[in-house]
Amino acid sequence: MIDLKHSDIRIIDDAFQADPGYVLNFSDRTFREYFEEEFKIDIDDRKYQSNGTSKMNRLRAFCRVEPPATVSRVLRSLWQYREATRSPGPRDGEIGVNFFDLLSRIEGGGTIARTDAIERFAVDQTLDELVAAIERDIIADRPAVALDRLHTYCAKKFGHLLDRRGVTWDRTEPLHSRVGKYVKALKQERELREMTEQIIKNSIGVFDKFNHVRNNQSLAHDNELLDKAEARFIFDSVCAVLRFVKSIDTVRFDD
Repeated sequence: MIDLKHSDIRIIDDAFQADPGYVLNFSDRTFREYFEEEFKIDIDDRKYQSNGTSKMNRLRAFCRVEPPATVSRVLRSLWQYREATRSPGPRDGEIGVNFFDLLSRIEGGGTIARTDAIERFAVDQTLDELVAAIERDIIADRPAVALDRLHTYCAKKFGHLLDRRGVTWDRTEPLHSRVGKYVKALKQERELREMTEQIIKNSIGVFDKFNHVRNNQSLAHDNELLDKAEARFIFDSVCAVLRFVKSIDTVRFDD
């Protein structure tokens, strides 16, 4: 059970409430199916109806009564669904920063970002040093410093995924171009569900913007760094895409 304040619930509302009582674009049926298929959870259970039966009331109750790890997993999944199905809004940056700050408190009661998506996917000394440097920066709670190395990591990661598929690419290609080639190759390999395809397509735009951040707001050059909250939001967002890619990719990484 999580002790959520009213301000925490407002953050969840800002992220997921459409019209009053509604969660994103879910109907009662699709909301129930989403929880059943993705998490094996009966969101219609009476324990989630303590404050009403609307979808939003059930989501609020769910967040209050379930263990932190379960709540975190569901909220992260809903955020990915939100990103895949909504058009950008003027408050998205503020909403995202607040949401991921809440997630960090739910997941560990601290402000340290997760680095589980940063894997040593090949036997490579440069990769080992790169991953270690990212982990050091995050342990030191310096996400703005980690962004430059995270960008380099992503470039190596998607280059690796393309190499494993025999897809030609050039080291001068920007990161989002490599991601675009990966998405195209993935679609040729397997049939993707509509939502999965939309999320992975949207990631191309995420990495396009990440190029700008790396070049103009990281230690890649003599730049003024982002503030910690915004840097943390970007770090978490990129890592969320990396986790998603890992979950759907059919090619095994090197041990």
